[in-house]
Amino acid sequence: MASSTLKRWLRPEVYPLFAAVGVAVGICGFQLVRNICINPEVRVNKEGRAAGVLDNHAEGEKYAEHSLRKFVRNRNPEIMPAINSFFTNPETE
Repeated sequence: MASSTLKRWLRPEVYPLFAAVGVAVGICGFQLVRNICINPEVRVNKEGRAAGVLDNHAEGEKYAEHSLRKFVRNRNPEIMPAINSFFTNPETE
């Protein structure tokens, strides 16, 4: 019975589904680890939780303004800007 179930689900048609679910789980795992490790509002140890609410603006700014956000801040929100400009601004002959 196990081999028939495995044969049913491991067909080439379902590989994109497995890939999409794998990417989604990877993104969720990355965000979970990122929040636990470097988010200034998350305190895992007992001493950090006992400190209460901290006014730690510098650490919060560092967490919120990470390098990817700084990189894309002044860019147009386009995936393929060359193709977009080709179709939106055609050159007249």
